[in-house]
Amino acid sequence: MSWLDGPMVGFDTETTGVSTTTDRIVTAALIRREGERVETRTWLIDPGVEIPARATEVHGITTEQARAEGVPPEGALEEIAAALAEALTASVPVVGFNVQYDLSILDAELSRHGLPTLGQRLPGGVRPVVDPLVLDRHLDKYRKGPRKLIDMCHIYVVPVDADSLHAADADVLATLDLVHAIADRYPTVGQTDLPALHDQQAEAHRVWAVRFGAWLKSKGTIDDLPRPDWPVPIEASEAAQDNDALF
Repeated sequence: MSWLDGPMVGFDTETTGVSTTTDRIVTAALIRREGERVETRTWLIDPGVEIPARATEVHGITTEQARAEGVPPEGALEEIAAALAEALTASVPVVGFNVQYDLSILDAELSRHGLPTLGQRLPGGVRPVVDPLVLDRHLDKYRKGPRKLIDMCHIYVVPVDADSLHAADADVLATLDLVHAIADRYPTVGQTDLPALHDQQAEAHRVWAVRFGAWLKSKGTIDDLPRPDWPVPIEASEAAQDNDALF
């Protein structure tokens, strides 16, 4: 039996911007799917800051709506982190598209509000995680063109309503379908057990990030370089704490 036949938990966020350290989560979705059974949880959060117009254009949530209808961050963030930790502890894969971003901003938000990060909740590490973007970059590395969720749904023939994407729950459902479509095209994805698949993705992402980062540097870009640690980057502050513990 392949892990594809078991439960998966899809995860996605919509945020105030693209920075994992300074921006905030506005909406989040967790969808547990096993066969035909689908359980969905969504959150609308008042981030406590203005939502830029550019972000609203993407996900449709205004500052006024978030303040009027959103819940305080602390409770929502704890619920999200607890649900993810529960799934991962049970070896249920967490699936996300470019999930390094979502897990990173979640950890930053948890730290901001004095809550344990996913890593602190999971002594064995944040695993197993499956990211169709990482898989696609590795399995079809020479394909030209964009690799956004909508583009990859077209490439792997996953039916989507383009107008519904950028809502967290719609993105999660499309991502879960995309994982199965990639595995249909590349059967080794489903034939590999989850711990090995997680490690293979971590190495594939590291290789991509180092190479792409070097290319960006050659073009003069020195900021916002891809982080090689996956699925959650090791922050400099955490590394400093680890080093202190050695002496």
